[in-house]
Amino acid sequence: MSLITIIINLLLPPLSVAMQHGIGGKFIVNLLLTLLGWFPGVIHAFYVSK
Repeated sequence: MSLITIIINLLLPPLSVAMQHGIGGKFIVNLLLTLLGWFPGVIHAFYVSK
């Protein structure tokens, strides 16, 4: 995982997931988690990007 990926995971978790996996199920889940709270979206982004 590069430094750029880590920064994007922290700042814009849905963008990070969309860049890696496209607009699909993982992106929608991450978007919903981010809307519920920033921290769950960040955790999911790191989980998906490992």
